Amino acid sequence: MADVIGADEIAVEEPETYDWQQLVADLNELLRLKTTPIGMKMFGTVEEMEAIPRIRRPQAIHTTDQVVAQAARLGWTVGITNADLVGAQCGAVIGLAPADDDWLSGNRMAGVWFDTLEDSSAHQHAMDVVPFGTYKAMAVSPLTSGRLEPPDVCLIYATPGQMIILINGLQWSGYRKFEWSVVGESACADSWGRALKTGEPSLAIPCFAERRYGGVLDDELLMAMPPKYLPKAIAGMKRLSGNGLRYPIPQYGIQSDARAGLARSYG
Repeated sequence: MADVIGADEIAVEEPETYDWQQLVADLNELLRLKTTPIGMKMFGTVEEMEAIPRIRRPQAIHTTDQVVAQAARLGWTVGITNADLVGAQCGAVIGLAPADDDWLSGNRMAGVWFDTLEDSSAHQHAMDVVPFGTYKAMAVSPLTSGRLEPPDVCLIYATPGQMIILINGLQWSGYRKFEWSVVGESACADSWGRALKTGEPSLAIPCFAERRYGGVLDDELLMAMPPKYLPKAIAGMKRLSGNGLRYPIPQYGIQSDARAGLARSYG
């Protein structure tokens, strides 16, 4: 997918190739992740998706959260079309279903997640989604499989402590302030929806549906980022680690004299 670079964004060059085994090994060494880092890729035709080696096709109707979880929790490579998804709420986020007037009305969420139809419609309009009409299929797979060469976005589940170190790594060089909004329920729009749409790293607090249907653990956040940002984040985390700023973050003690600890980092 095309990158979208705004005035406050930093251009990051796409490497010619990715060593997925080494990149994931670095991630696990630096962050001690509990969940498999995966990739997501959009396809213009179903045939392109089905040509991926060892691709699995669903035998049931799923949410996108479940499909993502099958890659992240089970290590599967899974491909879907909109017909495999339970409804337009899932399909519209990844551009497989239209964000049409019915979808934008929010009528299915009024009285369930939001007080009024107006509130529900405002929520739908606030979601970041991939424009409809370009893609017919999507696939997810562990990054180490190398089957999505390359994926459009990488998905990394991490605890808040792990996630802030990952963000610090992204900010080590070419600093920028990240500002991420929270849409609430349907938070997949905050992660893969926004990252696919903008071509930028995107942090999300996984929602009720992602935790109920997608197996997302209670202490996990989700970062979606185009793969070109992964080497940058890892390089930054390695430099931070060399400065003693690494995960797990050791507790210094809430009643200790802070000067001794701070002196080790700042001199």
